[in-house]
Amino acid sequence: MSRGILLVGCGKMGGALLAGWLDRGVAAADVVVVEPNPVADLPSGLRQVATADAVPGDFRPAIVMLAVKPQVMDQVAPAYARYAESGVCFLSIAAGKTIAKLNQLLGGKAAIVRSMPNTPAAVGAGITVCCANDAVTDQQRQTCQSLLEAVGEVGWVEDEGLIDAVTAVSGSGPAYVFWLTECLAAAGEKAGLDSALAARLARATVCGSGLLMQRSPESPAQLRKNVTSPNGTTQAALDILMAADGLAPLMERAVAAAARRSKELAG
Repeated sequence: MSRGILLVGCGKMGGALLAGWLDRGVAAADVVVVEPNPVADLPSGLRQVATADAVPGDFRPAIVMLAVKPQVMDQVAPAYARYAESGVCFLSIAAGKTIAKLNQLLGGKAAIVRSMPNTPAAVGAGITVCCANDAVTDQQRQTCQSLLEAVGEVGWVEDEGLIDAVTAVSGSGPAYVFWLTECLAAAGEKAGLDSALAARLARATVCGSGLLMQRSPESPAQLRKNVTSPNGTTQAALDILMAADGLAPLMERAVAAAARRSKELAG
């Protein structure tokens, strides 16, 4: 990058991104963190300030990463509107804050990329989907993609309305997987297993299956079929899970509810 990164907010997601950038070779001197709370283990050369006014006057960011909670975005973002005038790209990870709303907060002429990451970014295994407004250049899109790839995969949509569906599937999705793991452990315990062993089996099975799915060229459907012997134990369980009132319609309702709530929050 010819210029630096201004990271506004260094909580869990901001911290994960920062760690990913540094691991990928971004120089600490090219990053300024705006965070009122002390950030542990900041590398030498990386500057932290408490407010927008304290950002060094000679620091010229290429990207302003808005990594604050959506509840405080309206109060925080206007302090950075001055950067929009020089063509800086704003990259937001705040759920529910639309490009139009962010643009309003930033003075009306900002280049903005709205993104929706998910929590596996904390271990470099996340996925983020982005949408850009017309003011964002191809180079800025590439830079934002590179920064987000530090914590996982990246995809793009042209229709910002699809971000609600993205939120429902991948943004909220890790919670569904964690709940599945809890339910699997509880079912194992009811089947007679010791609670500690049931929890261990469920956790290892979910983690291992995810890793297999990531590494295998086969589709999830084919991987499922590979485990399922005709008239065997797995088929007996799938007859319940794949029934007309089984997991598929339940998941459809869950995703629809999350997408509907995402729209409400954006409104």
